[in-house]
Amino acid sequence: MSKSETIERLSELAYQHRIKLIELCKSYGGIVHVSGDLSASEVLIALYHYGMNVDPNNIEAPDRDRFILSKGHAAVGMYIAMALRGFFDMDDIFATYGKLDTAYGMHPCKVHLPGVESSTGSLGHGLPIALGMALMARQKNEKYRVFTLLGDGETGEGTTWESAMVASSYKLGNLIAIVDRNRQFMTSFSDSGFVHLEPYAEKWRSFGWNVIETAGNDMSAVVDAIDAIPSSDSDKPTVLLCETIKGKGVSFMERNVSWHSGILTDEQAEVALKDLEMAYCGGQK
Repeated sequence: MSKSETIERLSELAYQHRIKLIELCKSYGGIVHVSGDLSASEVLIALYHYGMNVDPNNIEAPDRDRFILSKGHAAVGMYIAMALRGFFDMDDIFATYGKLDTAYGMHPCKVHLPGVESSTGSLGHGLPIALGMALMARQKNEKYRVFTLLGDGETGEGTTWESAMVASSYKLGNLIAIVDRNRQFMTSFSDSGFVHLEPYAEKWRSFGWNVIETAGNDMSAVVDAIDAIPSSDSDKPTVLLCETIKGKGVSFMERNVSWHSGILTDEQAEVALKDLEMAYCGGQK
C-alpha cells in the first residue's frame, strides 16, 4: 500500500471514529467526555491502525507494543479505535457502555477488559506507568515500545516531569509520550494563567527528550511524526506534541470549554453528524 493510500485509509477510519463517538453519545444519553475524544481521533487511529505493533488476535504477545491512556477520560475514544481494529465488538460497546459491571467504563479498567494495559483515570499517572514498563523492557532486553497519550492539562502534574527526568536519565528510547495539545483544561484554556505551560516544547527538550511537533488533527502529519520516532534502542525518549482542537469537527464543540463533557440531545447529534460529514467530504475533494 502506498503512503497516500495509507493516509486515505487512516483518514476514513478517523472519520468513522468520530461518527461512532457521536452515535454512542446519542444512544448512551449520559455524560461523555466527548470533546477530548474528538481531539485525539487521528492519534488513536494512527497508533492502533498504523504505528503500534499490536494484534487483536494475540493481545498478550510478548513483543507487542504497550499503550497507556493517561488521559483516561478519553476511554471511549480508545475503545472505538480498538474496536475498529478488531479488538472489541462495537455493538458490545454501544450496548453496555457506562452501565453497571460493564467492561467499557468511563475510564479504562484492565481487570474488566483484556487488551487494556493499565487502568487509568487519575491524571498524571500514565507517564510514570509507561516509564516503568519501558524500564522493565530495557532490563529484560526486550524491543517493544511503550506509548502513552497525555492531555496537555495533566502535564501540569509534578509526576509528569519527575518521570520525564527519570526517563531521560535511563536513556529510554523505547518510551514515547504523545501529548494531545488541545490547549484546554476542564473549565478553562491552558493560556488563562492558571498553569503556565509555555515554553512547552523547550521544557521537554530541557529534560532530555527528543521532541517532535506536529499537527495532531492532520493524519498525514501524524503519520510523518510516527515515522520520525527513532528506533526503540535509541538513547532518548520521544514526545510527540500534537496540536489539536478540542471538539474537532463539531461546530458547537470546537474550543468550547463547556463541552469538556456533556449530554447530546438528538438535535445536537444530528448537527454534529452533519458537521463531520461536511468536514470529511470537503477534505476529500
